[in-house]
Amino acid sequence: MKGFKDFIMRGNLIELAVAFIMAGAFAKVVEAFITIVMDLLGKLGGTPDFSSYKPGGVHVGAFLTVLVSFLVLAFVVYFAMVKPYEAAKARFAKPADAEDTELSLLAEIRDELRAGRRL
Repeated sequence: MKGFKDFIMRGNLIELAVAFIMAGAFAKVVEAFITIVMDLLGKLGGTPDFSSYKPGGVHVGAFLTVLVSFLVLAFVVYFAMVKPYEAAKARFAKPADAEDTELSLLAEIRDELRAGRRL
């Protein structure tokens, strides 16, 4: 029983559970936004649901509805999550130039010592 408790209380599992809960809540927000966008598209095109659209008798309307929903979802996820994450990551990242300079200086010292020259 102790092993199971240790497994459950590991940080990764707790973080994953929190991520799933937040993703479920965020999905509801995105669904509401998609509904708004589909209604706006419906005002422009006449109907917010393209499922009745059948050019030449081919039922492509359901596909178009899902495609528009996917594109709106991708747009929201990119601009609400990916872009801010990348900006925060870049803002708090260590500058790589300092490491490269230090590493190259140490390599130079090593090479001089191997060559038998005194500094």
